[in-house]
Amino acid sequence: MNTSKKVLKLPIRFSLIVILFGIISKLLEWSFAKEILLVGFTSLSALYAFRYVKKTERKFIDTTKFVLVLSWSINGVLQVLDLPFTLFSQILTATTFVIWFVLEGTAYFLDDDRNAKNSLSQIIWNGILIIGTLVVISGSIMRFLEWDYAIHMLSLGITLIGSYILKDVFLPEENHDHNNEEYQI
Repeated sequence: MNTSKKVLKLPIRFSLIVILFGIISKLLEWSFAKEILLVGFTSLSALYAFRYVKKTERKFIDTTKFVLVLSWSINGVLQVLDLPFTLFSQILTATTFVIWFVLEGTAYFLDDDRNAKNSLSQIIWNGILIIGTLVVISGSIMRFLEWDYAIHMLSLGITLIGSYILKDVFLPEENHDHNNEEYQI
């Protein structure tokens, strides 16, 4: 379906920023961190559910992404509220992530001819996202091992990921792929 924009793209990205800010708040033990996380996870799941319902043509990959986002959000809410039964949502999240990665993961960055579609600036920003993700993973391991500077690593990684999302929200895309998208409402 060739259209110009996905439904609720900007509000969904803002809810992701709220989740990242909530994670930083929780790590730094600021007040209202749980509430920020709850707002972020519930708004993400509600917005993505609305987006999924508004789709006229649903493919298997669309349903997989919907289940992935919904199970991840439910797991986040259960974790924030310290409720049991998070194992099922974690297994569902991991399973749908693997399915998504197999079906679309790396192909997302390629055009129809299977050529890389990224410009140099996109490659740099994708590198920042990868570095941010690796720094978050490293900081999480360091926090688990109670090493020094774990909070600094986590904050840096989350800041890098947040800057990637903010860049994606506020700067126009250079070579935009219009495959499998919906109209903006």
